[in-house]
Amino acid sequence: MKFIKVLFSIIIVVGIILVAVYYFVPTLVADQVIDKVSRELQDSGHLETIKKEIENDPELQAFIAEGKNVDSSKLPFQTKEEATRALVTKFGISEIQEIQSKAQDGLTAEEKQEIFNKLESNLTEEEMLALKVLAYKELSK
Repeated sequence: MKFIKVLFSIIIVVGIILVAVYYFVPTLVADQVIDKVSRELQDSGHLETIKKEIENDPELQAFIAEGKNVDSSKLPFQTKEEATRALVTKFGISEIQEIQSKAQDGLTAEEKQEIFNKLESNLTEEEMLALKVLAYKELSK
């Protein structure tokens, strides 16, 4: 009987640990990705390059402008950190880093379309709209 109690206790502890890992590890990873990507973009000057590229592309401007007059309180995420967490869970770190490296090297029209297709196929309309709102706010700074 004592063996069953110990075994049951071990199973409960292991279950709690697994649930904690499932919920907290993606958050920790997302935070690290946010910090790394933000630092790299700001330190390398690529952030300004990306902003200029968006300003020179009317299609991208129109896409982002859709987020101009949206009530962001009803959207699935309101901050860059929340957006990054959502993107990490949907895409994975390696795919996000691949997109980042493509963006740093400059994107062709075909690559831009490929990224849009990935986003649209993996995100809901509300999540896409939330990204547009965040992009608009970031570019308006």
